[in-house]
This record gives sequence, C-alpha cells and structure tokens, in this order.
Amino acid sequence: MTTVFGSFAHAILCGLIAAVLASGCAHDTYEQRAAVMKEHIDAFYAHLKANRVEAAVHENEQIEVMADRMAETVRKRAQSQGTAQVEREFALMKTARETAAQNWIALGQYFAIKKQPDRARATYRRVVDTYTNPAEQIYREQAARALKDLDMLAPAPGRTSP
Repeated sequence: MTTVFGSFAHAILCGLIAAVLASGCAHDTYEQRAAVMKEHIDAFYAHLKANRVEAAVHENEQIEVMADRMAETVRKRAQSQGTAQVEREFALMKTARETAAQNWIALGQYFAIKKQPDRARATYRRVVDTYTNPAEQIYREQAARALKDLDMLAPAPGRTSP
C-alpha cells in the first residue's frame, strides 16, 4: 500500500498546476481556476494530515464540482470559441477529475491505516462507481485492487480471507 498522503502524486499534480499558472499564455479565468484547484488540493492533504476527514472530503467534493462546471464550460465553448481555449479548459477539467479520484484513493488508504475498513471500502467503491470514463480506468482498477487488498487484511463481515 502506498503512503496515505500521496506525496508523489500530490507533488506531480501541484507541479502541473504551477506550470499552468506560470505560463504566460493562459487565460485569466483559466489561471484562476487552476489556482483555486491547487488551493483545494493543498487543503485536502492538510486536512487529512490533521485527521480532519470531513473537511478533507469537503475539499475533494469541491474539486469534483469544479470538474463538473468545467465540463459544462467545455461543452458550451466547443461551439463558440477557438480550439486552444477549449483544449486548455478540457485539460484542467481532466486534471480536476484525476485529482479527485486520486484524493479518494488516498482517503481510502487513510481509513485503511486508521483501521476503519468499512469506511475504506466505501471510499474505494465510490471511485469504482463514480469514475466511469474510459480514461479513468486506471483509478477504477487501483480502487478495485485496494478493495481486494483490504479484504486480505480485514475481511468484510460475513466473508473470510482467501
């Protein structure tokens, strides 16, 4: 099991967002969204490290809301604006969804380490049920593997370990 606080994934995501913020060609709204998303990511991990699970969940839900709003923006702008703008919005939306999926997996790991297997299972199942796009298969597979690993460590009630 990887570390809960996903330092590597967190660093990569924050680096990608920082690159967006540093690029001179990014549109102001785009930069603002990237900055807000980075704030939510940082807050998610800060809350998780401080054992404020509900606050971490709220931050991750905000990332998902941002992704949903960006998806709507991409759909609307695809018809009226240039390709470059739509591509930037799409890239940020994709990053938001990937970040949220990774954060849910980190939260599942957190619950597993804290010996809360039912909450870990529910969190991993959320990833499997929510992230259904073909590009998100890697997160579904990671969550499914985590569920199997969890069953080895703490079988669900009524089940025995293999």
